[in-house]
Amino acid sequence: MRKSGILTAVFSLPNEYGIGCFSKEAYDFVDFLAESNQKFWQILPLGPTGYGDSPYQSFSTFAGNPYYIDLQEFIDNGWLSKEECREAYDEYYESNDWYQGATEDERNNYVDYEAQYYARFSLLRRAYERSFIESDKDYAKFILEEAYWLDDYALYMAIKDENRGASMYDWDDALRLRKEKAIKKAKKDLAPQIGFYKFLQYFFKKQWLSLKKYANKKGVEIIGDIPIYVALDSADTWSNPDLFIFDEDLKPKGVAGCPPDYFSATGQLWGNPLYDWDVHKKDGFSWWIKRLKKCFELYDVVRIDHFRAFDEYYFIPFGDLTAEFGYWVPGPGYDLFKAVKKELNKPRIIAEDLGFLTPTVLKLVKRTGYPGMKVLEFAFDSEEDNDYLPHNYDKNCVVYTGTHDNDTVKGWCKTLKRVDKAQLKVYLDIKNVKNINKDMIKLAESSVADTCIIPIQDVFGLDSDSRINTPSTLGYNWKWRLLPEYLYGEKREEAGKYLLGVSKTYGR
Repeated sequence: MRKSGILTAVFSLPNEYGIGCFSKEAYDFVDFLAESNQKFWQILPLGPTGYGDSPYQSFSTFAGNPYYIDLQEFIDNGWLSKEECREAYDEYYESNDWYQGATEDERNNYVDYEAQYYARFSLLRRAYERSFIESDKDYAKFILEEAYWLDDYALYMAIKDENRGASMYDWDDALRLRKEKAIKKAKKDLAPQIGFYKFLQYFFKKQWLSLKKYANKKGVEIIGDIPIYVALDSADTWSNPDLFIFDEDLKPKGVAGCPPDYFSATGQLWGNPLYDWDVHKKDGFSWWIKRLKKCFELYDVVRIDHFRAFDEYYFIPFGDLTAEFGYWVPGPGYDLFKAVKKELNKPRIIAEDLGFLTPTVLKLVKRTGYPGMKVLEFAFDSEEDNDYLPHNYDKNCVVYTGTHDNDTVKGWCKTLKRVDKAQLKVYLDIKNVKNINKDMIKLAESSVADTCIIPIQDVFGLDSDSRINTPSTLGYNWKWRLLPEYLYGEKREEAGKYLLGVSKTYGR
């Protein structure tokens, strides 16, 4: 069945406390999708983020980001007051010179993660201390059911806090190497902190599942997104070091990334630890199956980033400063997905198969039956025969105008070579690029692809300053937010009517 949807990060939604969350605005956004005949809301990974604020570098593949917890529930419970919440943020803003000179739109257009770290976390701790959550039966059930990952994650975060946020590689060896005596003492000494992190995860899951249930009732399904890898400094590596290619001191022998490509002349050095696939295979890929089962509790469909690494993964020697001198190593191949299929029956997975694809990668994607991805911004390149042009599609795919790693369509079009822009105009049968975002949306919606996903920036025709991420850069990524005027009022109404019309026209 042909369907369309919108790609929008949760953090990009409006909210009075500086970051999008599971608040009224998220429910209003779901209403917008439903009214516009959009059947999917694709999000970015929901895990807790660290250095660089990237959702693809999380402290845990199982945990959720506390920044997304709606403070209003704690206000309703009497654990916080509206005044306390405003004062916590105002105190931070008053000490920040940029905020003093910024307009309201400038403040609302970008996430300030430092404000979240200082203001929101202090409020969350205050709510926990006033909650008496331990007497709640649902909470007790949650603690028991999620213990397989939650116990290690909460302890890991408590130790990290005790070490002022330092990487686990800077902890005392007894804790880093999980010596029994040291772990036992940490559990006792840090019990309040451990309880706090369990509290956060309970409300994250409770609020998210409530939002997901609302979306599903409105006919909107959630496409979740998971990185293939986990972060080096994470509860996953700390609690399961045997699953990764580490030396005797539990340090990586190699790290993940990708070779030089369209995005970067020196490749992308991600720094994630690499899996020891022989170990995973010996126990039937149980960790991966647990991971995916958790994902399908939270999402209706799961997009797996960098799918090609299941066929072959790029091994960059640890310590290299760029990704130029890595090499390809065989991955688990179909064995993993055979095990996944046995445990999860017919999981709805999207394979992120972008970039240079070898015959063996194409064979793996075809064998799994998972739809791959097509990105229209990659289609107009006069220097090569292009599989991203819609006339080359098979219907079992997901077409995007762009992804979180691309510029907006409007910004992208400005950077096209003259010959490529000419090809674009001929293909779209247009005389100018004045409405290029709508022309590209029309092209995506009209394609044979079963699923069409449009970034919210392209729906509203926004420029490069609304880009989510520029790969291989730090400092300006994962911050863009939708101004309230786009979620409410004339702009919402106009965009909704357009999406409704174009999706109906092309049978979605």
